[in-house]
Amino acid sequence: MSLKSRLARNWARQSASADFARSADPIAAQRRQLHALLAAGADTAFGRDHGLPAVRDLPADDADAGARERAFVAAVPTRDYEALRPYLDRAVAGEQNVLWPGLPKYFCKTSGTTSGAKYIPITNDSLPNHIGSARRALLHHIHHSGNADFVGGKMIFLQGSPALKKTPGGTPVGRLSGIVAHHVPRYLQAQRLPSWSANLIEDWEQKVDVIVEETATQDMRLISGIPSWIQMYFERLLEHTGAANIKEVFPNFSLFVFGGVALAPYADRFRQLIGEDVPTVEIYPASEGFIAYQAGDAEQGLLLNVDDGIHYGFVPVDRYGTPDAPTLGLSEVEIGVQYALILSTNAGLWRYDIGDTVRFTSLAPARIVVTGRVKHFTSAFGEHVIAEEVEAAMASAIVETGAEVSEFHVAPEVAPEQGLPHHIWAVEFIRPPHNVEEFAASLDENLQAKNPYYRNLIQGAVLRPAHVVQVAHGAFLGVMAARGKLGGQNKIPRLANDRMLLDQILQAAQHV
Repeated sequence: MSLKSRLARNWARQSASADFARSADPIAAQRRQLHALLAAGADTAFGRDHGLPAVRDLPADDADAGARERAFVAAVPTRDYEALRPYLDRAVAGEQNVLWPGLPKYFCKTSGTTSGAKYIPITNDSLPNHIGSARRALLHHIHHSGNADFVGGKMIFLQGSPALKKTPGGTPVGRLSGIVAHHVPRYLQAQRLPSWSANLIEDWEQKVDVIVEETATQDMRLISGIPSWIQMYFERLLEHTGAANIKEVFPNFSLFVFGGVALAPYADRFRQLIGEDVPTVEIYPASEGFIAYQAGDAEQGLLLNVDDGIHYGFVPVDRYGTPDAPTLGLSEVEIGVQYALILSTNAGLWRYDIGDTVRFTSLAPARIVVTGRVKHFTSAFGEHVIAEEVEAAMASAIVETGAEVSEFHVAPEVAPEQGLPHHIWAVEFIRPPHNVEEFAASLDENLQAKNPYYRNLIQGAVLRPAHVVQVAHGAFLGVMAARGKLGGQNKIPRLANDRMLLDQILQAAQHV
């Protein structure tokens, strides 16, 4: 074992121990975070507008420890980006002390489906959350597995451009992964790929080709990115090298770090591309904050970042969007229930609806799995099918039929020309199943097993079983390119409640 690996294992043991100590009482940790947020942000323009100084000044030793949390929820309504935008626009224009003391250090620019470009603040206080959480996830892996060999080789982080522009108020603005690239620790600089010049390439397909050239002869040991884009990188790499699998190209490849979408639908394809199973670490970063990461076995769920500048609220999904929808604190949630995630952060986001849904697998420590997006679901018939369910159904169907799938999307067919309404699964196969109807039946049976509402609709002859439409290779890529979301942190929504995206995919398939 190298000196670097030994040092990493010692560091990992200390980091994991400290993490679990902070997470042992997640409710107390969350109350500390709310106190710190109010202490710093109550006297901003937003804080004064919402009476936060009075909430901040509630007695800390109140016999009812949740009083401050309830007062905070009562004072600040839940907001999405558009509702918070009047304050954000003032900060973007250069006004100080709007949402957080001073000015943000950066604005993270994201592409919204309803709001156009979004500008999410990152402050000096919130930046360590983005940087440190990724490091802790790796240290947890070293501590849990005992394997630190990857620290001695090259690491690739498939990401967006690090080029930064300026807002009208003079604050640097860019993609989250590009901003983070400016803060890579010095001890990793020599090991990190791709090069700065490669990362600056905006055209995603050209960028992947350059990255393949740069990395094909390197000792790559850690590879990180969204599974769909890493799959493209692997396929291009094998075309370039002529190798049978990735382990022939990178014999020491020993860790895949991913986030953004579930890995299960890609698992068989990755096993074939790589040549064997490789250890994985799942992370849950977002522009609004680094929310959770794997700390131990993947089956346990992701460790919620309860003591790192974020206070969470949880809205039961079955009440989401109703006038009396409650926002629960960590002391009130239950295992197995679907919740919409609400964040208050030391970047100046207050009761912000991030749009994601989660469920808890453990309460102490608090562990979650990401189940989808609030707006990405299929419930045209009252079934409320979510991303977690269609991804699990797809993963099972792949195993049962031996097919290989590149991408898929699910949408409702409300008014078919013949027969009952149903779900349409647009699927781009790498290796089609021997019988597509059997594949569709497997999808449907597995989805029924996951969602009792859907099962009742099928058994009650309200819906007929799912229909699979095979689309040509490259159709999903074409749609992403047409939407201006090729590469980086972008991904195809797994499902929708209308046919808009489905029709784009089917149209793109005609031109591939």
